[in-house]
Amino acid sequence: MFSEQTYTITELAREFGITPRAIRFYEDQGLLTPGRAGRARVYSKADRTRLKLTLRGKRLGLSLAEIGELLGMYGGVQDSLPQLERFLRVLAERRASLEQQRRDVEAVLEEIDMIERQCQALLGDNAEGAAAAKAELARCIDRVGTG
Repeated sequence: MFSEQTYTITELAREFGITPRAIRFYEDQGLLTPGRAGRARVYSKADRTRLKLTLRGKRLGLSLAEIGELLGMYGGVQDSLPQLERFLRVLAERRASLEQQRRDVEAVLEEIDMIERQCQALLGDNAEGAAAAKAELARCIDRVGTG
């Protein structure tokens, strides 16, 4: 007789490098639905897969609501086209957000570089270099304000 493999909360926590408390939180959010053996939680292979996908979604920066929506789409559905299209939309939105964050970080790093040059010029008693760095910073601020 074939018996489905099950996991304890401790086994899953150890495997995925998270705390049992985090797993219970995902359960409270409806992302996992373990069975019970007395008071102990018993997680199926499907629960393990849902946990793995939840953690992947978190790494991608998806909200728990988005993760729950995506996981809910796969519950026994044979036609995966709508799910894949929704997942692609979610990924495109996340990509756009991350690309904007990257542009913002690059702008801040550029500003830090200019301020460092200005400070170094002032420390080196280089008024001309400090003025050039200050002008460069002003141009950057103007560009960010209009961009």
